[in-house]
Amino acid sequence: MSMPRRALIGLGAAVGVAALIGPAAPALARSAPTQTFPLGVRQFTWSRAGRTLVTRIFYPAASGTPGGNPVSNAPIASGQFPVVEWSHGLGGNPESYGTHIRPLAAAGFIVPAPVFPTTTTGSEGNIGDVYNGNQSKDVSEVLTQALALGAAGSCDAFAGHMDTTLGVGVAGHSLGGMTTHGLLTAWPDSRITAAIPYACVDMGNPTGAVNAKVLFVHGDQDPICQYSLARQAYSELPTPKAFMTHTGQGHDEFIWNGPTYNQTVATSLDWMRWSLYGDTAARDRLASDATGGGIVWEAALS
Repeated sequence: MSMPRRALIGLGAAVGVAALIGPAAPALARSAPTQTFPLGVRQFTWSRAGRTLVTRIFYPAASGTPGGNPVSNAPIASGQFPVVEWSHGLGGNPESYGTHIRPLAAAGFIVPAPVFPTTTTGSEGNIGDVYNGNQSKDVSEVLTQALALGAAGSCDAFAGHMDTTLGVGVAGHSLGGMTTHGLLTAWPDSRITAAIPYACVDMGNPTGAVNAKVLFVHGDQDPICQYSLARQAYSELPTPKAFMTHTGQGHDEFIWNGPTYNQTVATSLDWMRWSLYGDTAARDRLASDATGGGIVWEAALS
């Protein structure tokens, strides 16, 4: 089933412009962590408008096997880490997208991953909550709740460990990619400064409320989310932006175990390192990350 572009519905004001994040700071050239961290995971249950938002937060842990299985409630590693929310696709959950969530956490990011109540496993027929903005609004609530855990004065174990100097990131695949694009357009959240919509369609026009570095990732033979609609979404956004096309591929090979999965992960990590750590060396690696296997890389980074 192809997914058509929908008209803007209920365009709202930017969510929580300065909530828990100070004024935008100039990007300072610095290096993201080079080590691979062990992983921890904690679960929270929040709510918004009667919707239960079970959220698992994956994060760099203080000890354990680097890149290994997440350990429940493991002590967090020392230091401060940027936050990147991840949105699952239809019929998915955070674990089914461990192929991207785990590398992010192991690279030094805190990754809240909500279980959307109407599009998770067992709810494969529900897509209305993407088009009416519920899922994008859910993400904004999850970000607010997660950032509160790391805020100064919080008594939580995450207190003092979240680095929001350069904003926060969001990413997601398929319906999760559409949820991500909605946060940049129809239901904007101005805290977001980095985004990766994988296999999305155009959810609306940008309003100028969000100033984010956006990387689109898509297969040009996608039978579910039309490639042309992602290209339209890309054309409408201002720079900095990039588009990674997996030629000859469909909806999700590059997300899991396809021939260009490794390039997808490397490019995604360096996009977030550049955007949220200010790591200019990561930016300079992007073109080489997105090489091979028929990948076409397009970028306007300034």
